[in-house]
Amino acid sequence: MIDVTVMGGGVLGLSVAYVCARRGARVCIVEKRSPAAGASGGPLGALAPHVPDNWNEKKEFQFRSLLMAETFWREVERDSGRSPGFRRTGRLQAIANPRALELAHARRESARRNWRAKADWRVAPASEFGAWCPTGGTGYVIHDTLSARLEPRNACESLAGAILELGGEIRLGEVPAGGQVIWATGYEGLRDLSGHFDRLAGDGIKGQALSLQYDAGDVPQLFIDGVHIVPHENGTVAVGSTDEREFASPDSTDWRVEALLNRAVGICPTLRGAPVLTRWAGVRPRAKSRAPVIGPWPGRNGHFIVNGGFKIGFGIAPKVAGLVADLVLEGRDVIPSGFRVEDCLGL
Repeated sequence: MIDVTVMGGGVLGLSVAYVCARRGARVCIVEKRSPAAGASGGPLGALAPHVPDNWNEKKEFQFRSLLMAETFWREVERDSGRSPGFRRTGRLQAIANPRALELAHARRESARRNWRAKADWRVAPASEFGAWCPTGGTGYVIHDTLSARLEPRNACESLAGAILELGGEIRLGEVPAGGQVIWATGYEGLRDLSGHFDRLAGDGIKGQALSLQYDAGDVPQLFIDGVHIVPHENGTVAVGSTDEREFASPDSTDWRVEALLNRAVGICPTLRGAPVLTRWAGVRPRAKSRAPVIGPWPGRNGHFIVNGGFKIGFGIAPKVAGLVADLVLEGRDVIPSGFRVEDCLGL
C-alpha cells in the first residue's frame, strides 16, 4: 500500500517524497524517464537569493529555504550515504558603474534588515578575491554569504537514495498512482494544467549549460553579465545558462552553449583552456507568475500540484517539501499567497 505517489523525479518531487518518507509515509516516485532527467539534471547548482530590497512574501520564502538548506542536505547525505555537494561558499557580483555601486551600498542596509544578521551582503574590492574575480567596472564587487552551491545530479541521486533507504520506491514508466498523488511534472505538467483548465498556467524556458574540468577550490560563485560560474567540490566549474523561449529540441545543445563558454572565459580568464566535460540542455518550468505553484488540484480530490520555481527550484526545495508534506499528510495549509494553484490560473 502506498500513502503518497509523487509523479515526477525532479528536485521538487524528490524533496517532497523524501520529507514525506521521513515522516513515516510510504512513498513512491513515478518517473517516466529517470530521476533528474529534466531541468534538475543540469550542471549549474547555484543557490542564490533575490536582491534584499523590495521585500515580499516570495523573497521571504526563498530566504527561509536557503537558511534551511544546510541542515536539509546534511540529513539527505546522512540518509543516503552520498554527498549532494552542498556548501555555502557565497557569491560575487561585479559592480559596473558608480550608480550600481551606490545601489549596492543601499542594498547592504536592506540585507541587514531583511536577512536579520543570518547572512551578509557587502561591497568589497574585487582584488580581495585574487585572479578568480574579474576587476572590471568599478573594481568593486558585491559579496553575499547567503548563496550556496550543490551538484544538481548528485543532489537528486542523493535524494533518490535516501528515499529508497527509508523504504520508498522509485518506478519508471507509466505506473498507476496510489494514495495521495502529487504532480511535480515540470514544464510538461504546466502545459497539461493549461490544457486542463483552458487557461495559461505556464510553460518552459530552455537553458543550455556546460561543465569544465577546473579545480577552483572553495571560492565564491560568480554572477556577472548574466552568466553564472559555479565551482564544485568535485574539481569542476559549471557555467550557465541561456534563456530560450522558442526551441525545436528540448535537450540538444548548439552554438549558444559555445557562445556561453566564450563569455565565461572573457569574464574569468583563469578558465581559458579548461577541458569541457559536458554540454547540457534542458527545459525549466516557468509558471505564469514566476512563483512556485503549490496546492490541491482544483476539482481533483486527493491530487496536488508542485511546480514552477523557475531558476530557484533547488533553493526553495527544502521549504517547499516541508510545506507540501504538511498539506498532504496533515491537512495543514500554510501555502503563501501568490503560490496557490488558483492564483496561478486566475480561478
